[in-house]
Amino acid sequence: MNQQLLAEIGRTQRLEILNTLKRTRGLSVNELVAKMKMSYMGIKQHCLTLERDGYLDTWRRPQKMGRPEMVYRLTKRTHDLFPCDSNQMTLDLLESAKEIHGPNAPDKLLFNVFERKTTRLVERVKGATTAERARWLVKEREKEGFMSQLLTDEEGGPQILECHSPILNLLDQYPIVARLENDLVQKVLGTEARREETRASGLYECVFYFSLGSDVPEPALAGTAEIAG
Repeated sequence: MNQQLLAEIGRTQRLEILNTLKRTRGLSVNELVAKMKMSYMGIKQHCLTLERDGYLDTWRRPQKMGRPEMVYRLTKRTHDLFPCDSNQMTLDLLESAKEIHGPNAPDKLLFNVFERKTTRLVERVKGATTAERARWLVKEREKEGFMSQLLTDEEGGPQILECHSPILNLLDQYPIVARLENDLVQKVLGTEARREETRASGLYECVFYFSLGSDVPEPALAGTAEIAG
C-alpha cells in the first residue's frame, strides 16, 4: 500500500469512505451515511476533501423519477491504496524477455504462470458442486486482493464479481491476461465461464458469469498451440 497516499489522505474516516466506495459503482452522501453510521456533514466534508485532493470525483446517477442524484466514486489515483501483486519490475522483466527471446516471450511466460497457478488451485479446490467451488474460489480470490464476491442474478445467472485487480498493470499491457483469468476460473469451477470487465474513472469491475451445469471441454486452458507457437 502506498505510504505517501496514506499520509496525504490522513484520517481513518477518509480511508473508510474509500474502502466503502471501492466495492460499489458510487454512492451518494446519504448512502455513505447509512453504511458508515456517521453524520451527514461529517461524510460530506470528508468527500469534499477527498475530491479536492483528486481521490474522488462525482457523476449524476439517473433516477426513475426526479433529478439525477450526485454520487461520489473513486478516481484512478486510489488504485495504489489497494493490494498489488505486480509492479513496474514485473513489466520490465516481461519487456526484457521480449527483447531477448522474441515478441511471443511475454505471452509464453504469462501462460506458464497462469497454468501453474491453475493447477495448484484445482488440486486444492473444495466442493462437490459448481456453486460450492465458486464459493471456495471467491474466498481464495479475496485473499489475493481481488475484492471478490459471489452473486446470484435471476436473469444473468450466478456470477463472481471482483471490484479490484492486483494485476491491473498486466491487464493493461498484456490482453492475454484477461483470457488466462477466464480459463483459470473455468478450470477451477469445472464449467463454462464468461469474463466481462467494466472501467469508468477509478471504477474497476470484473464479472465472471458461469453456468451451473456444463463442464469445460478439454484442454482445460485453451490456446496452448497459439501461445506456444
